[in-house]
Amino acid sequence: MPSPAGEGTVATIRLYGPIDSWGGWWGISASDVSDVLDALPESVTQIILRINSPGGEVFEAMSILNMLRAHKASVLAVVDGLAASAGSVIAVGCDETVMSPGTQMMIHSPSTIIWGNAHEMRKEADVLDSVEESIISIYRDKAGESAWGELLAAETWYTAEGAVEVGLADRVAVVKDAGETCTAGAEDDDPVDPLEGDTVEDKYQSARARLSRRPTGAASPIKPPSSPEPGNTTETEKLTMSDTFLAAVRDRLGVTDANASEETVLAAFDEHLAEQADTVAAPAAAIPAGTQLIEDNVLSQMRADAAAGREAREQQISDRRDGIIQNAMSEGRISAASAPKFRAMLDADEATATAVLNSLAENTVHVEEVGHADTLTSADDSLYGSIYPTAKEA
Repeated sequence: MPSPAGEGTVATIRLYGPIDSWGGWWGISASDVSDVLDALPESVTQIILRINSPGGEVFEAMSILNMLRAHKASVLAVVDGLAASAGSVIAVGCDETVMSPGTQMMIHSPSTIIWGNAHEMRKEADVLDSVEESIISIYRDKAGESAWGELLAAETWYTAEGAVEVGLADRVAVVKDAGETCTAGAEDDDPVDPLEGDTVEDKYQSARARLSRRPTGAASPIKPPSSPEPGNTTETEKLTMSDTFLAAVRDRLGVTDANASEETVLAAFDEHLAEQADTVAAPAAAIPAGTQLIEDNVLSQMRADAAAGREAREQQISDRRDGIIQNAMSEGRISAASAPKFRAMLDADEATATAVLNSLAENTVHVEEVGHADTLTSADDSLYGSIYPTAKEA
């Protein structure tokens, strides 16, 4: 790659391979491209970005494109073979796009792999729609308005001339390399090979098969652990314990030999695990049939509701019994003096007391006014008053 101490004004960067967040041997990541850009000398004012990529992760491609846009140098994208999927996003988004003769460009809708329920799948579909709109914005800025949604859904392929015709590229030409060159993501020449097979062809086919199962133009997947299958861990490099950690584990396992090796400590650890596995765990307490568990706050609310309902019911009963007594008094069955006695009988045995009240004859107790005091002064009283006036009149 160009030396940081160089004084060239043009640099050529080759982006050959899948666009992948893992980077290195697996493909080209944004981190790989950033390393190349960071190494460019300050004197570089133009970058020739040579592209031959089947695409890959759209967010990684967006990061690469925006890093190139943020660089002070102008960027000339040259499609040397294929600019497909996320690769077309990078090619179209540069300052100028040149299709080499015989090359192709492909655009399509983003896709992903998801596992989940219907709600999660509908949500992921909304995310894909949003990602597609972001992709369309790149194409629209370059080529203007078009039926981009339909073109992406149909997976549209363009020849070099066709890409220029629709506006996704500026011209068809052979662009010579200039300045010093670098191929992004090519430094990892001797990677730890996790793939099946012994020959180069076996490894290539295995890599392509794995990459084909990863999202194409969608969110980056979670990286699998180093040992994705159950069983013993396959170490890709030798791991060593620190002296502090080794001493702590040795003390907890009761290994008295201060010079015990890692293998000895691990053997003691395995023995300890085996002893634990042989210990029969105490059975969990079983919940009796017909018993239900309930949260404390729910139980408290149920109790409060029950108490309120009980108070309301008691008030209804009291009001009904008061009404029975009032009705018996209004019908002349009982007197006001005997009302408390009958009310107590209702509280003790409502059915019996009600029967007794109903058996009493009506109108046996006067409930209406049957006479009144005579407020008129008699003749004798008048004569007596004329002879002996009251103290007030004297």
